[in-house]
Amino acid sequence: MAERNDLIPIYIMGKRYDVPSSLTIMKAMEYAGYTLIRGVGCRGGFCGACATVYRIKDDPKLYFGLACQTVVKPEMYLGQIPFFPAKRATYDIAQLQAQASTLFQIYPEVLRCLGCGTCTKACPQELNVKGYMAAAMRGDIAAVANLSFDCIMCGLCAARCPAEEPQYNIAILARRLYGRYLSPRSEHLYQRLEEIRQGAFDQTLAELKTLDLNALKERYKARPIEA
Repeated sequence: MAERNDLIPIYIMGKRYDVPSSLTIMKAMEYAGYTLIRGVGCRGGFCGACATVYRIKDDPKLYFGLACQTVVKPEMYLGQIPFFPAKRATYDIAQLQAQASTLFQIYPEVLRCLGCGTCTKACPQELNVKGYMAAAMRGDIAAVANLSFDCIMCGLCAARCPAEEPQYNIAILARRLYGRYLSPRSEHLYQRLEEIRQGAFDQTLAELKTLDLNALKERYKARPIEA
């Protein structure tokens, strides 16, 4: 077998491995012989399970990324954070109110924010974490929900916060409050739910259950689609 000429050195848990330069961190770890059980999820950059910090030789900067999306670089020193032990409050969303005092009561540490921006620098999604934390301090739940909408809950913001705040958990509380109490309601959805409760689709569902797989596929292809 011909020797590969595209290998570069990386360090996993302090040990050197030579891996193809085209691989992501996750694939490079598997190439090196690691079986990934924790710190791996969707492999598509959506779940946040593979948060990774790394340094490059002779570069003092600390870098952040998702292992399933970040391509390896020569002399990369890797450290994964599959779970960061940040505070995660327990609450019943149905018993809460969408107001500033709810955020402050459940996560009083929100008021410790220093506005340093370290959380924003750490975010692999490049979200304005500092911005939504400022909105949280103002009690603007809608703004927090909007600015944190694409958060994948990787925890890197909390891992780097000097005030030890669980930004991502604060943000998901705001999104839940917004979704339950503040977001505009879909009248079409409520109408359809009522139709289901009244049994409007019982006969159609019973018919579908009698069809084989091919017939179901044909029925699906023939469904009406809005322009």
